[in-house]
Amino acid sequence: MSGAARLVTLGVVAGAAAWGGLAAGERGFTVSSLQDAAVMQVSMLLGRDVAAMPAPEPTGAVIYWRHPDGLPEWSGTEAVTADGRAFLPVRSSEDISLDPSDKPVAAPAPEEGGERTVLYYRNPMGLPDTSPVPKKDSMGMDYIPVYEGGDGDEGSVTVSPGKRQRTGVRTSEAVLAPLAASLRAPGIVVLDERKISVISLRADAFIETVADVTTGSTIAEGAPLVTIYSPEIASALAQFVTDVRSEGRQREGARQRLENLGVPGEVIDRIAIEGQTTVSIPIMAPRSGVVLERMAVEGMMSEAGETLFRIADVSTVWVIAEVPESALTDIVPGSEVRVSFQGLGEEATPGRIATIYPELDLLTRTAKLRIELPNPDGLLRANMFADVEIMLDQTPVVQVPEGAFIDTRDRQVVILDLGEGRFRPEPVIVGRRGGGMIEIVSGVVAGDVVVSAATFLIDAESNLNAALAALAAPDSAPEAKP
Repeated sequence: MSGAARLVTLGVVAGAAAWGGLAAGERGFTVSSLQDAAVMQVSMLLGRDVAAMPAPEPTGAVIYWRHPDGLPEWSGTEAVTADGRAFLPVRSSEDISLDPSDKPVAAPAPEEGGERTVLYYRNPMGLPDTSPVPKKDSMGMDYIPVYEGGDGDEGSVTVSPGKRQRTGVRTSEAVLAPLAASLRAPGIVVLDERKISVISLRADAFIETVADVTTGSTIAEGAPLVTIYSPEIASALAQFVTDVRSEGRQREGARQRLENLGVPGEVIDRIAIEGQTTVSIPIMAPRSGVVLERMAVEGMMSEAGETLFRIADVSTVWVIAEVPESALTDIVPGSEVRVSFQGLGEEATPGRIATIYPELDLLTRTAKLRIELPNPDGLLRANMFADVEIMLDQTPVVQVPEGAFIDTRDRQVVILDLGEGRFRPEPVIVGRRGGGMIEIVSGVVAGDVVVSAATFLIDAESNLNAALAALAAPDSAPEAKP
């Protein structure tokens, strides 16, 4: 054969190889077998010895093991046949098509107890073309039978081990456990309403002296704040001293009057023992805390009820958080929270919800929650901003990874792993999310295995199978009218 003829023949062989590549994948040939055949044909055309052209060695990692006789059996690990022969390793350079459902294989043998009914034959290339009888496509490949009760009419799909590894399919088990869901809400620090005291007089009086305390000063319980002179109190004291001197005992009425005017009990006892009255009456701090406000000034005239001091015990503070109205169903008193403050670092302070306020804000449609936090060091100050993380209801629920959930707005599904490489989309109703997991209200139970990665690839293939089944379903003949 001349050189020109050989070149023409080589071009024809190359064109035929391009067309035959598709059929080769369907027939189950590997890259290695195709290379061997190509080497043999080219060697014959060029007149060379085939033995002189060694086939390239397979390269790449072993991705699965195949049956030594070429049967449609694979394994993700090393395995042996029924007669004890080892499966052959298939490396990445040899893999072309690993899905047995795409190969034009013969119809399986009837199951014991009866034959399966063939519904139709589908196009081997996945085109929307079906036939009620066996046929071949334009490239000579046999149409694939779809049986009654098989996967084809349910949208399920079978994926071989090699294809699963190649596409990165991973599965996870649905578990029944508390969902690590939380809600973040803004908060603000306020003082404990039960630990605020207002110091005022119950009678008109003059302020004689004021203790060396100012706004922000820390004061102990019983420490003197002011001394006062009140004509009304002085008159009551004189009557009390007269009763003690004349009768040698205290009259309950006189003592009660002094207590009603705000005279401390210690002062009354001392006057009763000494038998002498006093003009200046000291007023002491009713509790330990921080002075929030000082209005007393030496020499001033203070009317009854006028505020002289405001003192608050800051050993415990409140954090008021606001949450949306829609979140109230998942929040109950006693729920755990973590509160963090921008000015105090990233470390969060644990706590619990003490009270859920009974009213909602009309404008913001939010509810207020009260959290009580200890403040022994006094670092938490009124009106500080807080970031509140509320741990929602911890009732165990069925949950799967968020990556397993497919939401196309028209449908919400997860892909169930049925075993032996078979997968099926399952409609679900979902609930809350948290910690990378999503609650499944219905559709999946604890223990089901779902696909958590490459879900869209399997879902797309199952949708194709379902569409083919719908196209192949015979239209019901219209009933004849009488």
